[in-house]
Amino acid sequence: MHAMRETLDFLREIVQRDTRAGAYGGRVATRFPPEPNGFLHIGHAKSICINFGIAAEFGGVCHLRFDDTNPETEDMKYVESIQRDVRWLGFDWKENLFFASDYYETLYELAIRLIRDGKAYVDSRSDDEIRKGRGTITEPGARSPHRNRAVEENLDLFSRMRAGEFPDGAHVLRAKIDMAARNMKMRDPLLYRIRHATHYRRGDAWCLYPMYDFAHPLSDAIEGITHSICTLEFENNRAVYDWLVDNLFPEPRPRQYEFARLNLDYTVMSKRKLLHLVEEGLVSGWDDPRLPTIAGMRRRGYAPEGIRLFAARIGVDKANSRVSMELLEDAIRDDLNARAPRAMAVLRPLKATITNWPNDRVEGLEIPLWPRDIGKEGTRTVPLAREIRIERTDFSLDPPADWRRLRPGGEARLMGGYFLRCDEVVRDPATGEVLELRCSYDPESLGAPAKGERKKTTAIQWVSASHAVPAEVRAYDRLFTVADPESMEEGRTFREFLNPASVEVLRGCLVEPALASAAPGDRFQFVRHGYFVADEVDSKPGAPVFNRIVGLKDKYRPTLPAG
Repeated sequence: MHAMRETLDFLREIVQRDTRAGAYGGRVATRFPPEPNGFLHIGHAKSICINFGIAAEFGGVCHLRFDDTNPETEDMKYVESIQRDVRWLGFDWKENLFFASDYYETLYELAIRLIRDGKAYVDSRSDDEIRKGRGTITEPGARSPHRNRAVEENLDLFSRMRAGEFPDGAHVLRAKIDMAARNMKMRDPLLYRIRHATHYRRGDAWCLYPMYDFAHPLSDAIEGITHSICTLEFENNRAVYDWLVDNLFPEPRPRQYEFARLNLDYTVMSKRKLLHLVEEGLVSGWDDPRLPTIAGMRRRGYAPEGIRLFAARIGVDKANSRVSMELLEDAIRDDLNARAPRAMAVLRPLKATITNWPNDRVEGLEIPLWPRDIGKEGTRTVPLAREIRIERTDFSLDPPADWRRLRPGGEARLMGGYFLRCDEVVRDPATGEVLELRCSYDPESLGAPAKGERKKTTAIQWVSASHAVPAEVRAYDRLFTVADPESMEEGRTFREFLNPASVEVLRGCLVEPALASAAPGDRFQFVRHGYFVADEVDSKPGAPVFNRIVGLKDKYRPTLPAG
């Protein structure tokens, strides 16, 4: 068993209670059961961390099972992407890979048992008629006129449904429970429907497909799952879950437990809304770095360790609430701080000429890859020559009193290098734009602290103009301008709150020479800018493209929506 946490959340308390009581023979088996109809997002990552984490902590197993019961929306590409995402997050299901579609024959036989026991019947009404007959929260539903069909008639119809005799919608199989139940999920829920559609794994072998609420609990029971852990939107489904496993399986049976889903600020988590963003071209694809998909976060540059840290920090709650984006970004920063070596990048270059530096002189400066508090060793050699580029924002013609960077007649230290004095400012005579700084350096100041009248200044990043590598930088921001874009007043849609400044593409950026060989996925801290990653799609050797992962600290101020 892995080392247990000092304080257990309510899910781990349940598992601990069961293991100590000897339930399930001391076994712990959880599962992560996605439907392969889309790409995983940060909410799924939380569930993955919980299910695989609990299994590991209690010496159990976690299954990866695809609940693939809808032939019209599922695809092998989603199976492959989900497996990739789970592995990338750092989890391994080993030999425990399952598909609900492999249980179709077993599930069909279990449905027949319910029919024989008088606990299921074939309803031949339309979907609309069935829906209208369910009643309301305050009014009981009406019993179907087919509810008391004879067992043999139900068996015959169900067999013919499987054989393909009937068109879609002609019949459904329903559980016979209670049309007056306060929990509307228990009002004779649907178990099977006819769909003449090709399944991505089973082809045309079936035209009769189990409903999720039927296949999911029974798949858990078939696999010997002990603790079925899911999000709160399935809380009302628990009664159906228990009814099915109680009627079809002996003890010990799996039991369902719910935790609060992850609702993250400044994004959307709905598959439907994410699909809309992709299909409407409002983002570049499922791996757009602005999306909360795992593919998007991977391309953004998040490390799996950072996501796991975030999941651990937010914990497991019983009630839904919103989670601040700052909590996610803080976890990502804390992880990257010790993971990303430092490098210098000039995103908005300003020419600076060191006038007392010989024209042909190039000096290699050894600059640490890590700050002292990280505890890692290593340096890189950065060439310094007569003509350099500094960040345009590191110079001011009329700075405030507390300014610690370059100004006319003022000094600042080059990071890892010498003190530089701005002696002359060259401006465009037509626009007044600053075109060049003509500076002089102090040859005695390398590695020497500021003494005497010399004021302590901010060390500014720089690159040699003749050695720097041109790069494209994509500065990503939050996708929406409001914290909860899924909660709109009537008449407004979430897309109205898309942030028009959610990405800024900066071309003509310059990075230090070592970054020319950055491999896709390599992460760096661009000092004084933030954390960046070489884009896994577009970055090439000698022509790097960097995505901003997260800034050095949160500076976000949401834009107020119009109206």
